[in-house]
Amino acid sequence: MKAKRFSKVKTIALDYAILIALAVMATYYALDARGFPTLENLTNILNQNSVYIILAIGQTLVILTAGIDLSVGSVLALSAVICADVAKHMDGFSYGMIPVASLVAVGVGGTAGAFNGAMVTVFKIPPFIATLAMMTMARGIANIYCGARPIGHLPAEFKLIGTGTLGTIPLPVFIMAAIAAGLYVITRYTVFGRYVYAVGGNEEAARLSGINVGMTKFWVYVISGMCAGLCGLILASRLGSGDPKLGYMYELVSIAAVVLGGTSLFGGRGSVIGTIYGALFMGVLENGLLLKGISTFYQWVIKGIVILIAVVIDELKRR
Repeated sequence: MKAKRFSKVKTIALDYAILIALAVMATYYALDARGFPTLENLTNILNQNSVYIILAIGQTLVILTAGIDLSVGSVLALSAVICADVAKHMDGFSYGMIPVASLVAVGVGGTAGAFNGAMVTVFKIPPFIATLAMMTMARGIANIYCGARPIGHLPAEFKLIGTGTLGTIPLPVFIMAAIAAGLYVITRYTVFGRYVYAVGGNEEAARLSGINVGMTKFWVYVISGMCAGLCGLILASRLGSGDPKLGYMYELVSIAAVVLGGTSLFGGRGSVIGTIYGALFMGVLENGLLLKGISTFYQWVIKGIVILIAVVIDELKRR
């Protein structure tokens, strides 16, 4: 009886580890870090991490199929540079600038994602290698496109995407919420969502069941690329320039958020909601460390330890 009760408690603790850790950490910072428990700071955490959350949600779908996308940071930079250039050339066309720049950013990201998907599904290149190649190519193309110099002096209307508000809530937070809600519904309540979990759970069984495994994998990379493109749009707008250096190391942050949120690196298990918790955990951790004056170098060490702990928890769940 005791062994059964212990096993149940262990299961609950592992399933809700990220929520428990997030609550404990937020409580600690609220008591110890001056300025943390204010509405302004909490809104700032959501705003600053909206890009990470969108990027991680797209990454979630890829990892659910037992893949990985290392190119999201570079695709973000490429999309930011191109959409910033488009916005700059459309200065004076106030009504059409934001829709066109948005379509360009998402289109560039989706195209890069389609390339990744084709490499993985048509040419059977391992996801790690295919997306690593795109990571280097996209970063190189971004620098070539703008001569390795940021594209600045962007129109004021374009900057509203990343700096505007609806009431007191920053616009990027609303965009993030819409993307999260859309992909949550897709993964939980659509046929495509069930296919994603089936492919990640057992690819051969999914194929024998009549699921088009190749197309399912292809589209998750397209979605991940589109999310990266949208993040490029938001960052270029927020910073007022399209910089080819944007998104550096963001692929690791997105993967960390996904793993922290309980999505298995082996596919077939996880959720969009869990990823949001994981991204918020990373955001609250970084915000609290900054408020406490912890050096950036120590922050990276702490983040690395957190990622290792998340992987250990994933292994314990599988046993």
